[in-house]
Amino acid sequence: MDLEKSPAERPAVPAEGCLTVAIRLPVRIVVLVLVVPVRMLWDALVVGGRFLRDTVLRPVGRVLQWVAWAVFVWPWVTLWRYAVVPVGKALAWLGYVSLVVPAVWIYETVLTPVGHAIAWVARGVGAGFAWVLRGLGAGFAWVLRGLGAGFAWVLRGIGAVLAWVYARVLTPVGRAVAWLLRGLGIGFGAVALGVYRVMAWLVRHLIVVPALWLYEWILAPVGRAIAWAARGLGWLVRMIFTGIGAALHWTLRVLLVLPALALWRWVLVPVGRVLAVVAREVGDALGHAWHVAGHLSLAVGRFLGRLFRWIFVEPMRWVYRSVLTPVGHLVRDTVLRPAAEAARGVGRVTRQALAAARESARQTRADIRRMLFGTPREPERVPLAKDRREPGAVGTRTLGSSTTALTKD
Repeated sequence: MDLEKSPAERPAVPAEGCLTVAIRLPVRIVVLVLVVPVRMLWDALVVGGRFLRDTVLRPVGRVLQWVAWAVFVWPWVTLWRYAVVPVGKALAWLGYVSLVVPAVWIYETVLTPVGHAIAWVARGVGAGFAWVLRGLGAGFAWVLRGLGAGFAWVLRGIGAVLAWVYARVLTPVGRAVAWLLRGLGIGFGAVALGVYRVMAWLVRHLIVVPALWLYEWILAPVGRAIAWAARGLGWLVRMIFTGIGAALHWTLRVLLVLPALALWRWVLVPVGRVLAVVAREVGDALGHAWHVAGHLSLAVGRFLGRLFRWIFVEPMRWVYRSVLTPVGHLVRDTVLRPAAEAARGVGRVTRQALAAARESARQTRADIRRMLFGTPREPERVPLAKDRREPGAVGTRTLGSSTTALTKD
């Protein structure tokens, strides 16, 4: 199919150099020679491990699991089922008979009548106490109403006196004080304005004007000169450091950067490319050799398996089918089946004996319970709905009788 495609449609295959082709074949041969024994050893270990797991570890694990269950679980289950549960049921029944039944009897015959009597006495006492409290509350309310009325009359008198003092005394005095303060305020304002204008003229001609002259003719020229000197000094320092930096830059470039760049470009990069090609080819060779060794190991394993089958399995199968199976059938028919029938008969007799013993024990417990507590009372029969709604056979209504309104004489 690729031959029928045009050159433009064919997939582009990357070109390989002569170094890659020269390295590939010897590397694959050496790696194959080294990998084949390792792969065969690995496959042998895998097969041995699977055989050991299936034939030894799993049966041993199952045996250990059964032993652990028989040693650790089964005794506790048996103890719980045949000792703890019956003892617990017996203790529960004993506690019910010795505690619950007497407690219920005491509650019904002693505590309930006593409680009813105490409740009746408490209701009587509560009713009397409530009547006394209602009387006291009414008297206290009458006293509070009287005190409230007297206190309100006193407050009204005090309010009238305070209103007369405010209207006749405080108001005229306040107006006179306000007129006096208004006159004093007008005179003080004129004096303060004059003092402010004098102080402002003195501050302007003694402080502000000399300070402006000092700033314009002394401080400003001195500051400009200092700034020009600082800019010149900064330019000089900058030029000095720029020269030193350029000299250090070219020195480091010539002594360190250019040799390192040449070493990287002409030594490390070619060596790295060669090592990358070698590593890639070694990796591809390892993968190819591992697959080839797997096929070889599979062929060797199949040959050994078939040889083992011819030497051991087929003879053992023939012995099993031709010798052991007839012998086993003979032993089963002549020994095992009669023994199993006998064992089933013994088990059947044992179960019947245990059932009879359990029935005897149940009857004995019923007789002991009847002797101690008497025969339980039969529950009263509750009439059904149809028994309550329909009359009996004698009083039923029929068309032939005269009990209905239509046929009644």
